[in-house]
Amino acid sequence: MANHYQNIVVAVDGSKQAELAFRKSIDVALRNTDSTLHIIHVIDTSFATTVDMLYDNMVELVREHSQVLLDTYKTQANEAGVKNVNTILTKGVPKIVLSKHLSDLVQADLIICGSTGLNAVERLFIGSSTEAITRHAKCDVLVVRTPE
Repeated sequence: MANHYQNIVVAVDGSKQAELAFRKSIDVALRNTDSTLHIIHVIDTSFATTVDMLYDNMVELVREHSQVLLDTYKTQANEAGVKNVNTILTKGVPKIVLSKHLSDLVQADLIICGSTGLNAVERLFIGSSTEAITRHAKCDVLVVRTPE
């Protein structure tokens, strides 16, 4: 089948836009039989050097919160009927990981992301993760906009 996606990646960060992208990813995964939905969350370490990554226990709390976020999305996808769901938790600068290093984690043929995410300051000064993904991804990209 032409335009059949096997490895669908959705980037989530807890934002409303990421939630919309996740919902869309379920629809796309259900339409692409036997595809795998990869839900990825990147723990943002772009400010790690300035705050010395705070404290070791804070890092663990962030990791635990991120894992709960991914587990919740995986459960929702399974309950919606998506059979093959994989979660990926990694760290780094989200725009770099998602736009340039994603292929090290999964061979995506579609990346789904929200039009904006949580980091408004970074978006204002140096551009959004979504912009970086659309410029550098080696596969199709679906940008989900808010319904407003």
